[in-house]
Amino acid sequence: MTSAVKTEHVDIRESVKKALPRSAAVTSVEFEGPEIAIYSKAPKILLDDGDKIKALARKMRKRLVVRSAPEVRVGHEEAEESIRKLVPADAEITSIDFDVSRGEVIIEAQKPGLVIGRSGSTLREITRRTFWRPSVMRTPPIESKLIKQIRYIVQSEAAYRNKIFRDIGRRIHRPPLLNNGWIRLTAFGGFKEVGRQSMFLQTSESNILIECGVNVGTPSKAFPRLDMPEFNLDELDAVIITHAHLDHCGMVPFLFKYGYRGPVYMTAPTLNLATLLQLDYLDVAEREGKLRPYRDRDVKEAILHTVTLNYGEVTDIAPDVRLTLHNAGHILGSAIVHLHIGDGQYNLAYTGDFKFGRTRLLEPATFTFPRLETLIVESTYGHPTDKMPPRQEVERKFASIIKRTVERGGKVLIPVLAVGRAQEIMLVLEDLVTKKRIPKIPVYIEGMIAQATAIHTTHPEALSKKIREMIFHQGINPFLNEIFVQVDSHEQREEIVEGEPCVIMATSGMLAGGPSVEYFRLLAPDENNTLCFVSYQSPQTLGSRIQKGWKEIPMRNRDGQQVMVPVNLEIATVEGFSGHSDRKQILNFVKRVNPAPERVLTCHGEATKCLNLASTIHKALNIDTKALSVTESIKLR
Repeated sequence: MTSAVKTEHVDIRESVKKALPRSAAVTSVEFEGPEIAIYSKAPKILLDDGDKIKALARKMRKRLVVRSAPEVRVGHEEAEESIRKLVPADAEITSIDFDVSRGEVIIEAQKPGLVIGRSGSTLREITRRTFWRPSVMRTPPIESKLIKQIRYIVQSEAAYRNKIFRDIGRRIHRPPLLNNGWIRLTAFGGFKEVGRQSMFLQTSESNILIECGVNVGTPSKAFPRLDMPEFNLDELDAVIITHAHLDHCGMVPFLFKYGYRGPVYMTAPTLNLATLLQLDYLDVAEREGKLRPYRDRDVKEAILHTVTLNYGEVTDIAPDVRLTLHNAGHILGSAIVHLHIGDGQYNLAYTGDFKFGRTRLLEPATFTFPRLETLIVESTYGHPTDKMPPRQEVERKFASIIKRTVERGGKVLIPVLAVGRAQEIMLVLEDLVTKKRIPKIPVYIEGMIAQATAIHTTHPEALSKKIREMIFHQGINPFLNEIFVQVDSHEQREEIVEGEPCVIMATSGMLAGGPSVEYFRLLAPDENNTLCFVSYQSPQTLGSRIQKGWKEIPMRNRDGQQVMVPVNLEIATVEGFSGHSDRKQILNFVKRVNPAPERVLTCHGEATKCLNLASTIHKALNIDTKALSVTESIKLR
């Protein structure tokens, strides 16, 4: 560390100490990731006068947090006893865990409002009695073993994680060395293509990787171009991930395999879902005898280095860059990235995958930002022919497919993506049954759907207003409807296939592996059944071949023998459930973005779509546009 950096850190620490009263008994001021933590032997004084801390944070333009010094914190057993006495029994506390590295006590309860108390009164009293900082969570109605595993990893590695955050903090709060203001963006993947989304942002002070995805369907272009000469893992300041789909986050653990030890920024739901999908990616690769680009331990390392942020939370991630995540409306926890570079000199927003329209699951994407010069927008459905039908029409068609299949005694197989699409379809089915638009029949769910749905129930605050209203105020959780039946064993499949009419939701969404393939083999010969596609079928996949009309499919049965399976069941496709915006919505979003950008870059789409969308935006809004290619750079400033 240079003497200039050390001096800057000392100055910040001294500024904080001088601004606080001696009675606060401040023992140390530490840089912990994007936060500056004030450790005190008398935190009550600081917490009772919260305005003083807020004013200091505004003056310093830093995120300040008060923590009790470890030596004054009450022991775990005594603290838990005090909490259970302070919190009304009606709150129904289900677990109390301690994060030693953060000085936090995590309280899970069925009714978190009763733990918080009026205007936070109970939380303040917990801090006064125990000197632990309470963090309250709603007990999920469906237990997620994965989330418990992630929490265990974080808590069991408290000392190591504390060191990680302090190392990160010292890098973030270092003084700017140069101030010539240049900014450059290089496309590492996902430009004029779909998959392996990644881009590299360089300033005179910092190096930031935005997305690090994998293209599981194209081995020749599977990984982002981390071999570019400008990229040096040792000089990387931060990684930002918009959402959990593998084409955006699948290669993050790879960075840790090769020595990256810096922060990864994302929302909490994204951390949980990304971990689920990364581990599954490794499992599938192993089963299929393919290269595993990283190990389970690298996934764990990525978890320990992840900094989770809420929407709207402004965070320093480098000396000259502030990050804010905004709702993208694509899947649970998906975010639009807004970067404030320099002292407001330049502002960039990147949509990631986004939905600028209301769905049952999520609210539409945010379109208002403090300042904006460049907008990077996805082009998945950016061609003039990419038009999605009205949602009412989509659901009407979906309901009629299910109804006619059930009337003839058949079963409906719906291959789905486990994250996002599956939960949207579950909400649609629950509503159709509740409103008696389709018969009340069992809906069997298999594959990662159950695990992903459990994670959704853990984060109800990130769901749509309507779903939050149902869960919080009406006491109805649509994901818990009795029509949904989880399939836990292979033996159940044949029973389901031979049983009464039903709906079967199974992964994968393109019939490219997973339980949906086995269900298809069993259901395909019977003309009473229906295969209903609700998501895009990539070329070369089994789903695409069936969609094109193949009447016989070579498949392996349970004994491993190759057999020809006749495709007699009805094939239906329902478009309109996508978590992406179609062309009309994309253009509407760009027109409504406030403030209007000076430049728009297109990405995440086939070459023709990226180029066409860029051309249309230029003609319609008379602003500079460009469709970058992979390995191409652009000077933003």
